[in-house]
Amino acid sequence: MKFAILFAVFAVAAARDAYNKAPAYSAPAYSAPAYSAPSYKAPAYSSPAYSTPAYSAPAYSAPEEYPAQPYSFSYNVKDETSYNDFIHSENTDGKVTTGSYRVALPDGRTQIVSYKADSYGYTADVKYEGEANYPEYKQSEYKANAYSTPSYKAPIYTTPAPAYKAPVYTTSAPTYKAPVYTTPAPAYKAPVYTTPAPAYKAPVYTTSAPAYKATAYTTSAPAYKAPEYKAPTYVAPTYKAPAYSAPAYKAPQYKTPAYTAPAYKASVYTTTAYPKY
Repeated sequence: MKFAILFAVFAVAAARDAYNKAPAYSAPAYSAPAYSAPSYKAPAYSSPAYSTPAYSAPAYSAPEEYPAQPYSFSYNVKDETSYNDFIHSENTDGKVTTGSYRVALPDGRTQIVSYKADSYGYTADVKYEGEANYPEYKQSEYKANAYSTPSYKAPIYTTPAPAYKAPVYTTSAPTYKAPVYTTPAPAYKAPVYTTPAPAYKAPVYTTSAPAYKATAYTTSAPAYKAPEYKAPTYVAPTYKAPAYSAPAYKAPQYKTPAYTAPAYKASVYTTTAYPKY
């Protein structure tokens, strides 16, 4: 029993000593990292390959020829207002073209043209029907209108001369009153000068001071003489009323204007000659 207790005591002491002992720390081992120089590989540039474009000459093809097609037509125009009167007809089988037209001419004849066109060229046959008629020109009988000269009566003026009445002036000459001056001459008071002469202190020179003599002020106040005031002599102006004379009025003389009747000249009409056909 005692042995067990002792063993327990020793075990507790050993455990306490082991706990109170500072743990031993070992410094960490630091190894510097190994850096390898980066390897740079220059990029490989390849020259671009250019291929010359191939241009081909445009292929020209002659336009397609179509064989001539047969056709035929005819028309006529008759307009009395515009004097148009003609007929035209034409037909072809694709190789030979024939046709004709008729035209009414201004002289009364009718022109007939028959034509033919083929591989040898163009030929035409021109004929005329009827006779040319030209109307005889006749001088037109035109008589100018007779105009009578208008009779004009000069106006008679009966307006009398205006009556003029001379104005009557009743304005009298104004009465003038000379002004009275009551302002007395101003009293002048001579100024009194009380400013003493300034005290001057000679500067102290540490070298050789110049001899300075104070200025003696002998200026006395000027004698002032009050100006003599003399009142101006005023002469009242003499007013003379203007003399008004009535203007002499002379009635205007009216003279009736002499009227001359205008000379009338009949118009001369010329007839235009009718052209011959």
